[in-house]
Amino acid sequence: MLRRLFVARLWLVMITLALTPVVGRALDNGLAKTPPMGWNSWNKFACKGLNEKVVRETADAMVANGMKDAGYQFVILDDCWQTSRDANGNILADAERFPSGIKALADYIHSKGMKFGLYSDAGAQTCAKRPGSIGHEYQDAKQYADWGVDYLKEDWCNTLPNQNSESSYTLMRDALAASGRPIVFSICEWGSTKPWLWAGPVGNLWRSTGDIQDCWDCKKTWGGNGVVQIIDLMSGLETYAGPGHWNDPDMLEVGNGGMTKEENRAHFSMWAMFAAPLLAGNDVSNMSADTKEILLNKEVIAIDQDALGQQARRVKKTGDLEIWSKQLQDGGRAVALLNRGPAATKISVSWTDIGYPDGLSASVRDLWNAKDIGKQSGTYSAEVPSHGVVMLKVKP
Repeated sequence: MLRRLFVARLWLVMITLALTPVVGRALDNGLAKTPPMGWNSWNKFACKGLNEKVVRETADAMVANGMKDAGYQFVILDDCWQTSRDANGNILADAERFPSGIKALADYIHSKGMKFGLYSDAGAQTCAKRPGSIGHEYQDAKQYADWGVDYLKEDWCNTLPNQNSESSYTLMRDALAASGRPIVFSICEWGSTKPWLWAGPVGNLWRSTGDIQDCWDCKKTWGGNGVVQIIDLMSGLETYAGPGHWNDPDMLEVGNGGMTKEENRAHFSMWAMFAAPLLAGNDVSNMSADTKEILLNKEVIAIDQDALGQQARRVKKTGDLEIWSKQLQDGGRAVALLNRGPAATKISVSWTDIGYPDGLSASVRDLWNAKDIGKQSGTYSAEVPSHGVVMLKVKP
């Protein structure tokens, strides 16, 4: 009787463990201990504008304009770099757009002190109908390693009926590991199968939302995921992110023309609060002063790159006014006072909102104005512009 009871309990424990979501477990490849930073070609150049000249000029610009020194490390080619496969199944780059070849381009990026990324797809074809990796995972991973790829983004278009996302991405994870080269693995299935529940040991980052669009509130204009829609989708996913495994709300739209300066600043601030990958998606060779100021704010970048790796929580919401808090390694808090409404409004944060005792004296710094506010006790208030943010560091 006791033996049967023990066996029954053992089975119960095993079933419970099998059904428990993978929370906090990271892919053990030693990569992406802080959220990846870099540039991706898609948001500005998409398929039509992608070519070797654009990529080389982008790398040159990132060195010259300070992006590399600020932490932007990866130069990533999205869809449309590839055309077909040869008789042996090897994937081929577009020879017209990339006459020097992918390895030469990767070598050029490496010579600039940066890292090189490519795009693939877990289905039969990419979103732009180029060859996908299904059935060629190990062959492609070896090719990418031989070329010197440091980062792989794998999309989820044109998959087979009933194709399982976890199995598909696990297969590519294993193929990358077998390639012998350290390659950051970015899962891009748009949050469609709740990857935060299973992708921790599979990828270094996973898309937790649908594709971003270049607008503040897309549903008020034409539909789709704008900044505020993605902010709402990210709320509640905090426990699944951490060093080596990150929620990815998609690439940045800062500087692409669809948002105001305040909206772009809020967009960048919230991605930093989310400990999200910071992948610029604009034409960095031709940036405005406002765009450069946003992308190169090292104090905001430091919040994104904080070694503790915590994603911010929305701790208070009153209509269009929100307070987000992110614990930092030094015991401080990053705080975003977010105004989604149509008019400038004062927002007050209480220390109890962010996990501090009410009577605590703490220093406050405004990260966008690069200004020390001084010691505050119990609360702090600021006027926040419409569609804008005041971003603070609060430290006891």
